[in-house]
Amino acid sequence: MQIQVLKSKIHRVSVTEADLDYIGSITIDGALMDACGIIENERVEIYDITNGNRIATYAIRGEESSGVIGINGAAAHKIGVGDLVIIASYALMDYEEAKAWHPTVIFPKNNRLQ
Repeated sequence: MQIQVLKSKIHRVSVTEADLDYIGSITIDGALMDACGIIENERVEIYDITNGNRIATYAIRGEESSGVIGINGAAAHKIGVGDLVIIASYALMDYEEAKAWHPTVIFPKNNRLQ
């Protein structure tokens, strides 16, 4: 049996831009993606701490150490500039493997690694 478990999480970053006219996704500072193991085009879930909205989309790599967290496309109707968010990714694992699994969680300050 396989189960879905938390793979990685970027905890409490601020949205720096929102673009309704973009085709979709979230742009994430490349250094943050590397630090937590999210790869480009990976499915991620975004949990908006500010207003409670939740969406699923895919990650686009932003400029390294830029602090960018950009909400693109229709999601910009639900999550806006300045909102505080959590970005999470999940993985399928064998049940026994999952019991010993430890996700990678990062806690950036001002949207940058410290």
